[in-house]
Amino acid sequence: MNKDTHDGLFYAAAAFIMWGLLPVYWKTLEEVPALELLCNRIVWSLFFVGILLSCKKRWAEVKKALADKKGKILLSISSCLIGTNWFIYIWAVNHGHVIDTSMGYYMTPLMNGLLGFIVMKEKLNRLQVIAILLAACGVIYSIIDYGHIPYIALTLAVSFAFYGLVRKVMKVESLPGLFVETAVLAPVSAAYLVWLAFSGEISIYKISLMDNILLVGAGAATSLPLIFFAHGARRLRLVTLGMMQYIAPTLALMLGVFVYNEPFNSARMVTFVFIWSGIAVYVADGINKNLKARSQLNN
Repeated sequence: MNKDTHDGLFYAAAAFIMWGLLPVYWKTLEEVPALELLCNRIVWSLFFVGILLSCKKRWAEVKKALADKKGKILLSISSCLIGTNWFIYIWAVNHGHVIDTSMGYYMTPLMNGLLGFIVMKEKLNRLQVIAILLAACGVIYSIIDYGHIPYIALTLAVSFAFYGLVRKVMKVESLPGLFVETAVLAPVSAAYLVWLAFSGEISIYKISLMDNILLVGAGAATSLPLIFFAHGARRLRLVTLGMMQYIAPTLALMLGVFVYNEPFNSARMVTFVFIWSGIAVYVADGINKNLKARSQLNN
């Protein structure tokens, strides 16, 4: 294993572990309403990313992104998508739905494949179709068993898949892109926090000093995994990165079941088995294509 691969595995693993353990961070702040927590996350992410951009002298990338009229529109769309995703995730974690967030992020890669087929006109092979159909069976079973759509998981999967699609079209690096996205959302977020402060409803008056520090740290908690992921992605093959991304939802599932004691009955198990089966097929297809590509290069 060369140094680049070793470093890539370290950075990617760190990113996915941090994402997987993020429910612990938000659970610590469950006294803070989800909307207020989201606004703090946006505002402090803006400050944290701005400091990083200054240290790395990468403001030119932000200017380049803002100079493109189409890019500004797409960044506004991606801002709304990631803001929605963050809000649903925080609300779900702090209302006892950590397992549902895990299901959503297990489904995201399959949703990416479906969006690629519908929007980008990418072809799906037989195994990819089977993978998506298996996940769909899991959702259908969940609807039949519970009598309602697993809206948390689907909202997270759809919003993040569309977010990834928009970012793919834009081709803006993660750090400057995150700065612009938080900058779009920051004025409304800051205004809401100011309104809460003047009305005496803001949580900083009601929570401990440590919790206030964690509120400020939400910027770092949001940005650091993205930075580590970017470092890892540049050093690893896509198939390796694709397999590692399941670390995060697996950790979240374990937290939901074993730490927060959320119900995980036989019906939920069946739904997850369908989704896991789809993932197994999807990953196997990716590995097979990668091996074929390497074999052709060697020949």
